[in-house]
Amino acid sequence: MREPGCRRGRGAARMDAATHAPTRTPRSPPIAASSPFRPALLVVSGNLLEMYDFTVYGYYAGAIAKAYFPAADTYASTMATFAVFGAGFLMRPLGAVALGAAIDRYGRRGGLLLTLSLMAAGTLAIALTPPYARIGLAAPLIVLLGRLVQGLSAGVELGGVSVYLAEIAPAGARGFLVSWQSASQQVAVIAAAAIGLGLGERLSAAEMADFGWRIPFLIGCALIPFLLFARRSLTETPEFLARRERPSAAAIVALVGRNGVVVGLGALMTTLTTVAFYTITAYTPTYGTSVLHLSSRAAFFVTLCVGASNFVLLPVAGAASDRLGRLPLLLAAAGAALLTSYPALRWLVEAPSFGRLLAVELWLSALYALYNGAMVVHLAEVMPPSARTSGFSLAYSLAAGVFGGFTPAVCTWLIHATGDKAIPGLWLAGAAAAGLAGALGLARLGGRQSLRSRQVRPSDPRPRGGKEWRR
Repeated sequence: MREPGCRRGRGAARMDAATHAPTRTPRSPPIAASSPFRPALLVVSGNLLEMYDFTVYGYYAGAIAKAYFPAADTYASTMATFAVFGAGFLMRPLGAVALGAAIDRYGRRGGLLLTLSLMAAGTLAIALTPPYARIGLAAPLIVLLGRLVQGLSAGVELGGVSVYLAEIAPAGARGFLVSWQSASQQVAVIAAAAIGLGLGERLSAAEMADFGWRIPFLIGCALIPFLLFARRSLTETPEFLARRERPSAAAIVALVGRNGVVVGLGALMTTLTTVAFYTITAYTPTYGTSVLHLSSRAAFFVTLCVGASNFVLLPVAGAASDRLGRLPLLLAAAGAALLTSYPALRWLVEAPSFGRLLAVELWLSALYALYNGAMVVHLAEVMPPSARTSGFSLAYSLAAGVFGGFTPAVCTWLIHATGDKAIPGLWLAGAAAAGLAGALGLARLGGRQSLRSRQVRPSDPRPRGGKEWRR
């Protein structure tokens, strides 16, 4: 880590000072650092569409399988659907590098508008494509293309939002403010589950399989104009406007490459977040109905409760990381997930019930929230300022592309191959081990005090641990 913005101590301040200059007159008024909550609300609103669409795809995997991937074997059809779900994640690293470099060079605001537009195009493709029975092979190909476009967008959406929030956050509240990026996604989980419950009450199983599953996607499409309007009112972050030098996209990519160890450890650290999230949200309805043979109503209600739990706990965890430091929360949550994931699912499958599914999912959601509330802001903090979006997005995208996005498919395959209905708990435990390795690796690389990343109090001239943030 020899790049500007990655060094520690007073030397880091001098290096950063060489790449910053007094704020230029912006084209639009900068956001006041004292009141970041309105722009925070506007910027996280775009996350709703991304996570809503991803969640709905997982919820209605069975109906999508019948519409676009018909097969005599239900297992093969479901696997094809989840494989296409995962294929979108393979595009995330490309989006992280290409779009992330553009955002680091040209600005946060324009990049957030671009990613939302791409996500909207992919959502429309999935919502409006006729079924396989009507247009044949073109149907799954269009759906696959839509997922790939969404993956390209998602590769930098989360990073762009997290970096934007980190750069407008007031001293001492960065963890709390950045946590709303993840908390906002839970609104999408809750909305998707509530819509699923409502449709289940009004439509028969045959109607849901025929056309009902499209309704949630169409609702997502209806949100697109409002979300685009909200993001258009954003202004650029003062920290970005204050930069005198704007490295070329090639220079930003090279900088990320030279910090490959940091990106790799960040990807390991992120693995637990992505695997846990898709386990407790997108995969739960399929797991509850197809594996545990519970009612779809029960599975959707559990998912709704998980979303509500995450929405409350994520900001609490983010605020706790501001006071206690990032590393203690990361280690505690990852350690608990490593030790309890498989036993919890083993207890569930021994006597499947709504109550046990709810208890296990709420426990896993609490561990996810505790970990993610510290992880997202920490990942933004360890990246070089001039390549912050690219580095963050690449680390997150690698974890999501290799592990998180394929979680529903991997869990389906593992259960089929082993006959062990609790085996997804081992997959989650493996992700927890990766998260521990990443967090400890960054601690060793950066020094224990630096990795605690305690936040600045308004009266402090610089953060504890020697990390300098320009505003």
